[in-house]
Amino acid sequence: MKPRGVLLAGNWKMNHGPAAARGFFEALPWSGKEGAIMRIYPSFLALPTALDAVKTGGKKIEIGAQNFHAEKSGAFTGEVSGPMLQEIGIRQVLLGHSERRQYFAETPPLILKKTVSALQQGFEVLLCIGETLDERNGGQTLSVLTHQLESTLADPTCAAAFGKTLHLAYEPVWAIGTGVTATPTQAQETHASLRGLISRTLGQDIANAVRILYGGSVTPANFAELLACPDIDGGLVGGASLKPDSFGALWSLI
Repeated sequence: MKPRGVLLAGNWKMNHGPAAARGFFEALPWSGKEGAIMRIYPSFLALPTALDAVKTGGKKIEIGAQNFHAEKSGAFTGEVSGPMLQEIGIRQVLLGHSERRQYFAETPPLILKKTVSALQQGFEVLLCIGETLDERNGGQTLSVLTHQLESTLADPTCAAAFGKTLHLAYEPVWAIGTGVTATPTQAQETHASLRGLISRTLGQDIANAVRILYGGSVTPANFAELLACPDIDGGLVGGASLKPDSFGALWSLI
């Protein structure tokens, strides 16, 4: 097992309502693995069902939220606050996903505000970063990722949480939902560069503790090879997390 353990996380995006969520967890093949965590980020409406399903099914699976508003309450129509999530038992949130950046105009300052608020409210945050195909082809991968991370690394709340309740998911935008996956060499090089950035900013001990997941068309066919890379600590999975057999197959590879 890897020194930081392994996290297999599934992001359902806008898929699976309550009924489908219950069927998923009832059919999901699962057995405990020492040093490994399985987590699912369902839609908001499916969160209570998912929490109940894993509890009644005796499966130690973490359930997290796909989004989070930085304010605890207020006139923010359509949003969900931290206290609301905590009330039903949610302790993990996913922030900074490329779809939030692209479709909902979430900027680095806004994502930082949400991240700081989530950490201060006691949530564990999985923060997503990634570059587009044009940026990669232009040799800008590391500069783009540095820009996405620099304010987070400089913030005292975030700096104190890195490797504890703040971890990263590297998701190259060009690989999300396209069927194209970064090669293990590409993914490892980027993960190593990110760990190096954290080391130079916050120190090697913190860099060694930060879990960095890879996301982008992860499937049972490529997961084992990606997971064998020393700086890849698991996967953030989209499409392959929607079916219990494919997600269970990923879990079996850990």
